[in-house]
Amino acid sequence: MPFPTSTILSGAIPVYPYPMTTATLPQIYSYGHALDMDDDKFGLLRDSSDAATDFTELRRRFAANGYLYMKGYLDREQVLEARAALTARLAAGGALDPAYPHPDAIAQKDAGYIFQPDLTTGNEPVQRLLYSGRLTDFYRQFYGEDIRHYDFTWLRAIGPGKGTNPHCDLPYMGRGTHQHMTCWLPYGDVSFELGGLMILEDSFKRMDLLEKYVYRDVDAFCENKPAEVAKVKDGKWAFTGTLSHNPPAVRNKFGGRWLTTEYQAGDFLTFGMFTVHASLDNRTPNRLRISSDTRYQRASEPIDERWIGVNPPAHGPNGKRGLIC
Repeated sequence: MPFPTSTILSGAIPVYPYPMTTATLPQIYSYGHALDMDDDKFGLLRDSSDAATDFTELRRRFAANGYLYMKGYLDREQVLEARAALTARLAAGGALDPAYPHPDAIAQKDAGYIFQPDLTTGNEPVQRLLYSGRLTDFYRQFYGEDIRHYDFTWLRAIGPGKGTNPHCDLPYMGRGTHQHMTCWLPYGDVSFELGGLMILEDSFKRMDLLEKYVYRDVDAFCENKPAEVAKVKDGKWAFTGTLSHNPPAVRNKFGGRWLTTEYQAGDFLTFGMFTVHASLDNRTPNRLRISSDTRYQRASEPIDERWIGVNPPAHGPNGKRGLIC
């Protein structure tokens, strides 16, 4: 069952009662595939909000599990304020059905995958939520020193259809430290049907399977290979960074379980660069799932130049790196 649109801003909790168990869950889909729902192949994220003020324990859990799910750590109303600021811009850009209030994020037909980092530029409620206050204090205490964040914000509004395929983040942002962390943050309540993020349990420990993949750079190409040069000239990647288009096959290869949950405004999920993750499909008729990815690291460590500055190079032409292979 989806959330009724009227509950999105009302403070209602997800439709599946807590504590959830895998026995009560519906069939979950990712990238068009039905996931195996057996207990040894699928599970729920561990909520670490019980240790919200114990950063020694949080560091221990992160080292053991490769992620931290912080349920209700952020102020719900602040998150919903940021949501409204984003949906107002989405509405102004024609992405939302004008028959509904814009905070409900009811998409125009065939809205598809909306990747618009510019929606966060100069967006004060979003900038305040992501880059000051409780969230940056979390990373400052977790690292135990001053932090720095990427200036680029990955903002997504995902319409009905496939989610994101399995991957690690390092191939997209590995030119600085490898100890930085991703923060995935939903702007609103996210049911299983709307489709939030999932991670593959203990995948970061499988360097026997990851090493040849994870250290590759999506913006690097072989100058002495004409086919790769041609792709870059066409604005494409020689290497896309995708691990697989088949989440069940990835799980069968790596072992572990796909872990996810129903998220609420105020939750965030953070993980490292070597953790395999993907997202569930959006199986609602017409709603957008709005989320952002942001990155935080120790200020004392080197930072990837593609993601800093007023107008970061990102994956554009200035971010490419030619190699002799």
